[in-house]
Amino acid sequence: MSPSPWQVRARTTVADCRVFAVERQDAVRADGQRAGDFYVLRSHDFVVVVALTPRDEVVLVRQYRHGAEALSLEIPGGLVDPGEDPLAAGLRELEEETGYRGGEPSLLGWCHPNPAIMNNRCHFVLVRGVTADGAAAWDEHEELEVVLKDRRTVDRLCRENTITHSMTLAALHRLALAERG
Repeated sequence: MSPSPWQVRARTTVADCRVFAVERQDAVRADGQRAGDFYVLRSHDFVVVVALTPRDEVVLVRQYRHGAEALSLEIPGGLVDPGEDPLAAGLRELEEETGYRGGEPSLLGWCHPNPAIMNNRCHFVLVRGVTADGAAAWDEHEELEVVLKDRRTVDRLCRENTITHSMTLAALHRLALAERG
């Protein structure tokens, strides 16, 4: 038996949590055989940026993440504003979080971060030749440390589970695929 699409009959917002909303969906399978309530996190798309310096170093940030209750080493990123192009959002987030800018951005692709419970996409942006000549502008609750690592070290940190942020891992994988052709 093949999977069947479902039709959403009703949507109810049960919680608005600033960066996402929790939505209850009353849904029925297309053949009408099953129905149920499902919960979806609704959020704007987000973007993560693989920024490479002229020396081919990866620009990383270390920051505290409340979900994991731990410090996380990851590439810069954030929410795409409504109507904003993901490439523009990537450049904006890169400068806001790190003070780095420069180079023409290119899109490495996108993914659904968790299609089981989330509606949005994460866009992977590559920016080569970045330099620290911008001005960081953190959000109210952000505290970031900018960390530069050569690509071989970044690969090792991924293998050792020092870098565990899933969208960082996915973006670095997309870069490796793009470079392989």
